[in-house]
Amino acid sequence: MKLVITFIQPFMAQQVIQALHALPGVSGASFTEVRGFGRGRDDVAVPEVLYGAAKRVRVEVAARDDVSVSVVDAIRRAAHTGNRGDGKIFVSHIETAIRISSGDEGDAAI
Repeated sequence: MKLVITFIQPFMAQQVIQALHALPGVSGASFTEVRGFGRGRDDVAVPEVLYGAAKRVRVEVAARDDVSVSVVDAIRRAAHTGNRGDGKIFVSHIETAIRISSGDEGDAAI
């Protein structure tokens, strides 16, 4: 199982929601409004200095291993504008998952 954590522009959230709904094997996602900052790219001639924090949406999707690549691709395509600040995607391993209501574990809990 994988946990896909993504930070996207708020105005792209609806496109990401639609892309995730269209994927078979995705049973849900969480969307949270967050604030944060980045340092900019190293290849920029004049370094960007950002004071404060920009609004973003954090998207979390727990997915079976066989679905996680599709989740990442769908989010990447849906959130892409081609401009700086489109966001980041992080994928990590989930050791275990448990559905509280039924006691299901592992892939069955997702």
